[in-house]
Amino acid sequence: MRGFRPTGSGDDEPSNARRYEAFGRVMAALATQADFIESCRDLTWWRGSDDSWHIEWRDGPYAAEVAELLAEHVRDPDFDGALVTAAGPGNAATAVLDVMGVRFELRAVDPMGRARVGSRPAFWRLSEALDTTRRTTARQPWEELLGG
Repeated sequence: MRGFRPTGSGDDEPSNARRYEAFGRVMAALATQADFIESCRDLTWWRGSDDSWHIEWRDGPYAAEVAELLAEHVRDPDFDGALVTAAGPGNAATAVLDVMGVRFELRAVDPMGRARVGSRPAFWRLSEALDTTRRTTARQPWEELLGG
């Protein structure tokens, strides 16, 4: 799909292609934010029964902070307008967004907020766990997973 086009001509139901495009744009925006990805545990997502997307994580930033992040980073150079709009008030635990006509429900379980995540000492980092250049006597998590 080349460039986002808002729904028109009475088409209120987003197509499957648009649902997955919106999901891809959201996940791509989150992937570029290393501090978000590394501060979350148990990041998971699923498609809701109403064709919405649900994204949930433990620890990490507040849901409202992630909603702001997505509003800033989900863009399309061929579209003059916002692709992300708030579909309701956000708070520490939940936020609801409309991304390209697709509903996203964000849920943070036991969030710490971005400010506290950055200041937390000795915080476990995903990048450290996946660093294959640093050798130790213990087996690496990926070695356990792959049986190496």
